[in-house]
Amino acid sequence: MDAQSRGRADDVDPADQWVLNPETGTYELRLSPSGTQSNSAPGRSSTGPASGKRSGQSGRSGRREVPGQRNRRSNRSPEESPDAQGRRKRKPKATRKKKALLWTGGVMGFVLVVGAGGAYWLYQHFNGNLNTVDVGDAGSKSSVPDGAFNVLVIGTDKRTGAGNEGYGDAGSEGHADTNILFHVSADRTNATAMSIPRDMVIDIPACPTKQKDGTTKTVPAEKKVRFNTSLGQEGRDPGCTMRTVKQITGLNVDHFMMADFNAVKELSTAVGGVKVCLTKPVDDPKSHLKLPAGESVVKGEQALAFVRTRHSFAGESDLSRIKQQQQFLGSMIRQMKSDDTLGSPTKMYGLADAATKALTVDSGIGSIKKLTDLAQVLGKIDAKNITFTTLPVIDNPAEGKKHITVVPDPTKADALFAMMRADTSLTEVKKKEADAQSSAAAEEAARLNGPRAKASDVRVTVLNGGAAAGSAGDVVTWMQNQEGVLKSSNGSNAPAKVPATVLAYAPNQADQARKLADLLGLSASALKPGTKDAVGKEAMVLTLGPDFKQAGTPIAAPAKAPEGIQKVEADKSVCAK
Repeated sequence: MDAQSRGRADDVDPADQWVLNPETGTYELRLSPSGTQSNSAPGRSSTGPASGKRSGQSGRSGRREVPGQRNRRSNRSPEESPDAQGRRKRKPKATRKKKALLWTGGVMGFVLVVGAGGAYWLYQHFNGNLNTVDVGDAGSKSSVPDGAFNVLVIGTDKRTGAGNEGYGDAGSEGHADTNILFHVSADRTNATAMSIPRDMVIDIPACPTKQKDGTTKTVPAEKKVRFNTSLGQEGRDPGCTMRTVKQITGLNVDHFMMADFNAVKELSTAVGGVKVCLTKPVDDPKSHLKLPAGESVVKGEQALAFVRTRHSFAGESDLSRIKQQQQFLGSMIRQMKSDDTLGSPTKMYGLADAATKALTVDSGIGSIKKLTDLAQVLGKIDAKNITFTTLPVIDNPAEGKKHITVVPDPTKADALFAMMRADTSLTEVKKKEADAQSSAAAEEAARLNGPRAKASDVRVTVLNGGAAAGSAGDVVTWMQNQEGVLKSSNGSNAPAKVPATVLAYAPNQADQARKLADLLGLSASALKPGTKDAVGKEAMVLTLGPDFKQAGTPIAAPAKAPEGIQKVEADKSVCAK
C-alpha cells in the first residue's frame, strides 16, 4: 500500500503526511491526519520499526509525537484545541507546477542540509566533469558581465564518444560546425540567438593560443576561408572562433560553450527525449534519420541524426539544416523548463551530469559556481523572449553559379549586428516598450532635438577605440572632403577600447554634436554630454567603436529588424519542411 492511500483523509494532501523530526533529522511518514495511527497492519508488531515508535519515546501507544505536528481532530473547534495558539492555518493545496518545484527544491535541500558530505561530493563530481580552455583576453573574466553580454555556443564535428567514429572523418580535430551567438539583453528580459553558417567565407584574425605542451602560439591571420576553419585547424582553439565572431559582428564575445556529437545524444536522452515535427516522412540513408510525418520524440542516435541531416529537407544545404537545429534547440529549451523535467530529481541529476560532461568552456565560467551563476541568468529568460535568427548571407559572388559557399549580406547583416550592439530586441517585450516611454528615454531622445551648427563650425577630434585600423583617418578625410567639416583632426588611437562609438561634447557644443550626429548617423545614446562648457578652440571627441564600418555608413542601429530575416521564438513549435 502506498503513502497516498495509508491512513489518508480525503482533504489531506499526501505531501503533508511527511514531516521532519528535528530529533533525528529525518523525514518520517505520519500515517493518520487525525493524530492517531493504527498498529494493526498485517504482519507488523506494535513495537517494531513500522509502528514509528522509538525506544524511550513518550506519548500514547501507537502514536508518534513529532514536534510541530498539527492537531486535526474534527470534533474540536480552534478555540477548544489546547494548542490552538501555536497552530498555523492550513495552506491551500499547491498547484501541480508548485508541487513539482517544491519537490525538486526539497530533494536538493535534503542533499545540501542533511548530507553535507554528499553535497560536497556532487560539487566535486560536476566540477570534475568540466573541461576548460584558457582563451586569454578573447573572453571575459566575469561569469556574468555587467550590461548586455554574449555567449558563443559551438557544436563541433569532432568524432568523440562511443559509436561516433562512423560519422565522417574519425581523425578530425573538429571544426566550428554549428555556431550560435547568444546575446543576452542588459535588462535580462530577452535574448537573440543568431546562428552563424559554417560555410560562410570570412577573414580569420591572428590569434594567440595555448598549445598542448603549455606554450603559446600565435596562429597567423587567414583571408577568405570558411568560418568553420576558425576552430581546430592550424592549432586554433575556441578563442580564435570568439575573435572571428567579434571581427565579423563588432560584438564582444564574453564566453563560449562547446560540445561535440556525444553531447546531442546524451543531453537529449537525459531530458527523456526532444519533440520534433516534420511536414513529411523522412528516411535518409546518409544521416540514418527515419521518422514519420508529424510529431516525434527523438533522443540519442535519432536526435543526432535529426540535427545532422542535410538532404531530408528543402534546400539540402547547411542553411536549411540550421533551421531544424534551431527547432531542436527551442524544443529542448521547452523540455528543460517543463514540469516533467523540473519535477524529476532523476532527470535533473542526469541532465546536470550529462551537461557538465559534454561541455568545454572558457576559464571565465570554468567552475560549477561560475557556470551556475550564468545558468541562473539564462534560465530566467522566458522562452517566448528568446528569438532564433540566422546571420543574413548571400551566395558567394566569387564562385559564380556554383553556390557552394556564402558571404555576409552587406546590408542586412550590418543592420542586424547594429541592432544587437545597441541591445535592441528582435522580440517584442513589454518591459522594453515601457522603458522606451520612460522619462530617461525621452530625455535622451531630446538630445537630438534642437538647432544645428554649420558643418564648417564643427570642431572634433577623432579617435579609434576598436574600429578597423585606419578608421579615424578615413573618417576625417571623408568629413573634410565630402561634408565640409574642416575643423576635424585625427587623434589616432583612444586610450582604451569602447564597446560602441561615442561622441563626448560640452553643453555649449550641443549644436555641433547634433550636426555631427546627422552626418554620421549617430543615435541619441551615442551622444555623451559633459558638465562643463568648452573653452576656446576645445574640440569634441569622437571615439569610433567596433560598430563603425566605414565613412558614410550610418552607425545608429535600425529601429526594427531588416526585412526578410528569419525570426522564430523559442516557445514556438515549427515543423521542418
